[in-house]
Amino acid sequence: MKKILLRFLTLILILMLALFWVIINPKPAFAQVNTINYNNASLEKRDFSHADLVGGTFVAAEMRGANFQGANLTNAILTKGVLLKANLADANLTGALVDRVTLDGANLKNAIFTEATLTRSRFYDADVTGADFTDALIDRYQVSLLCERADGVNPVTGVATRDSLGCK
Repeated sequence: MKKILLRFLTLILILMLALFWVIINPKPAFAQVNTINYNNASLEKRDFSHADLVGGTFVAAEMRGANFQGANLTNAILTKGVLLKANLADANLTGALVDRVTLDGANLKNAIFTEATLTRSRFYDADVTGADFTDALIDRYQVSLLCERADGVNPVTGVATRDSLGCK
């Protein structure tokens, strides 16, 4: 009986110490100090060319005609964004979350979308010449539309656009 009571008291002590640690150190474990946050922002025709936007968040941002040419958007979050006629030529979107984004008429020449998530996004009339979509997650319907105009080879990765999309 004493062993059970001793174990119970030890467990209570450990839990109290853990709770005390959480109270005196309230920082979230995965928080980023210098996160770029443009959530719900109006960024129409804004110039982000060649900017370092690694891990930036652009949730529900209005980015019509914005210039991201040559920008580093690695692991960025662009969900529910509007990038109509935006310029993403030569941009690096490796590992980016581009879910439910409108990219109609966008310039995606030589953009890198490797391992990006592009679900429920639209690419109508987007120029994808030389874009690399290797291991990207894209809706089948959008892949079939992209394959109709896919052409070129990405100058950085050396991967043909058609091959990265799995076009037949």
